[in-house]
Amino acid sequence: MSLPLFPLNTVLFPGCRLDLQIFEARYLDMVSACMKRGEGFGVVGILEGREVGEAPGRFAWHGCEALIRDFHQQDNGLLGIRVEGGRRFTVQSSRVQPDQLLLAEVQWLDEGEDRPLLAEHVDLAALLLALAEHPMVAALGMGGVVEGQQALAHQLAYLLPLSQEQKLELLEEADAAQRLARIQIFLSALQGELIA
Repeated sequence: MSLPLFPLNTVLFPGCRLDLQIFEARYLDMVSACMKRGEGFGVVGILEGREVGEAPGRFAWHGCEALIRDFHQQDNGLLGIRVEGGRRFTVQSSRVQPDQLLLAEVQWLDEGEDRPLLAEHVDLAALLLALAEHPMVAALGMGGVVEGQQALAHQLAYLLPLSQEQKLELLEEADAAQRLARIQIFLSALQGELIA
């Protein structure tokens, strides 16, 4: 399937929300076309280059579909949109259009069955509950109580202050239980850095 890409210095996960300010012509056109067709676009992490101007030199080959949930004109006159992460995908090939918009052929990744939380996930679930009280998280309507391993893994991977490299590693991981295990390892390393 062909999907327009929006390369960012952030990593979007399924079920997670992101507010974007749209001002470049290529992205205004992309958002307009997506809204008319009722389709999303792809968010991929920038590995080399910038968000503004020419298409980035390198970007992550794993990304997440962004579904437009809301839009409004901001105080500065620019278009603001809120997107929600949909399906994960792998980029098979890509090309840059004359207006510098990236178009990619993507393969959707299978999420598998969402399994219930286990006793070993209690601390991580409590952490997500605590994160829900942060004003920025609350403004996105995220955090709180989740039912399954997928939602817990996706929201923690998105909300925690991990490096882009770590977030991309978590996005690529197919199994939610493995993703949660890696998050636990990253958290232990973070706590070690804070204590040192």
